[in-house]
Amino acid sequence: MNNTYTDLVNQTFEFPQEGFEVKDNNLVFNGLDIRALIDKYGTPFKLTYLPKIGMQVNRAKKMFQDAIKKNRYDGNYYYCYCTKSSHFSFIMEETLKHGVHIETSFAYDIDIINKLYERKKISKDTYVICNGYKTKTYTRSIAKLVNSGFTNVIPVLDNKEELEDYSKFIRTKDPVKLGIRIAAEEEPTFDFYTSRLGVAPRDILEFYVDKLKGNPKFELKMLHFFMNKGIKDDIFYWSQFNKVLNLYCQLKKIAPELESINLGGGFPIKHSLGFDYDYAYIVNEIVANIKSVCKKNKVPVPDIYTEFGSFTVGESGAVIYSVLGEKQQNDREAWYMIDSSFITTLPDTWGIGEKFLMLPINKWDQEYQEVHLGGLTCDGYDFYTSEEHINAVFLPKLTNGEPLYIGFFHTGAYQDQLSGYGGIKHCLIPSPKHVIVGYDKNGQLKDWLYAKEQTSQSMLKILGY
Repeated sequence: MNNTYTDLVNQTFEFPQEGFEVKDNNLVFNGLDIRALIDKYGTPFKLTYLPKIGMQVNRAKKMFQDAIKKNRYDGNYYYCYCTKSSHFSFIMEETLKHGVHIETSFAYDIDIINKLYERKKISKDTYVICNGYKTKTYTRSIAKLVNSGFTNVIPVLDNKEELEDYSKFIRTKDPVKLGIRIAAEEEPTFDFYTSRLGVAPRDILEFYVDKLKGNPKFELKMLHFFMNKGIKDDIFYWSQFNKVLNLYCQLKKIAPELESINLGGGFPIKHSLGFDYDYAYIVNEIVANIKSVCKKNKVPVPDIYTEFGSFTVGESGAVIYSVLGEKQQNDREAWYMIDSSFITTLPDTWGIGEKFLMLPINKWDQEYQEVHLGGLTCDGYDFYTSEEHINAVFLPKLTNGEPLYIGFFHTGAYQDQLSGYGGIKHCLIPSPKHVIVGYDKNGQLKDWLYAKEQTSQSMLKILGY
């Protein structure tokens, strides 16, 4: 019987895959020798592989360009990065190298926009799509950005009252570009029927006629559509999508200045070696459906905007742990204890039951067994016991000699934001060190330590000791 970890993977999946291969029984991630990084930096550590960001951006751009050409679509495509996925400067600056635009969600995002402009990473022509339910600080920060000469700021109205602040505080000669977010219906299995964000579809036409049509201060440029579950190839998504297209066509007939549809809620990313999602097919269906509905309604097709966050940065990230030891708690459950915490480093695993792509770094030639993974906190929910493709976790057996190292991959979106990077963590588990891999000025890959492991002194200072 073949029972090494290599045998298990080869019997279950097509392997190697893009971004993952094994050399000398050690995992290689996007060509990176993870074992060498462990030897250099120790565990636990977070890893950011910057080149993957450009690969994802350019991949999406090419798919939309191909679909536009194939369907003879008379409109443009704009790729926006939603900052809430990761606000780090090295992420933002790497993303902007590839000709993307920006979507914001809170007032402090506008401060980041100004910093990026000071560093000459963006221009005043960069599109800044301002989303979210807006506080007074946020609307006034948007107004200042517009007043300072940013020509492509598009505040997306989340409610009708938001317009009042822009009327009061924006002081430009040219009309302000606006968007309207549609309050989307959610899937029947969701906790509520309609999103808390956006304007009810039944109110949008009347609102436009009453407040925007003929108003010299504003131009409605964008209709924004967001689904919490992202872009999915199922009946519910396509039915909602077509409702939005028909609303766009109705609005376009009375609002000739309307010129774009923004598809918020992005593409999924690989969280299992069994991941199967035909991106090119979905992109082609999006473009073809828009053209078909617009042709039927005899209106020009819109420009297409997307807001990709997880798709942009998710697959650039990983978290690497050591297994400290094994605990056999009963006759069926073996626990591998890691040298960190899932709650503090991968909060989505605890908060929403998210699964990430998990693989051992070494010992691929060893026998495997079913295990539970346990974190260091004393919280009963600090564990990881199933993968996306199976209700179990299998890893190589611990043997004498070197430790077992494991990696959780495609963790680059949201986890640092949700865990409160650098702050106080559950049970005072420190934030792990953060290693970045990117290209230097000579085009050579290099790795460097962005942040050391959090110290007790830094946490005690926050706590007032």
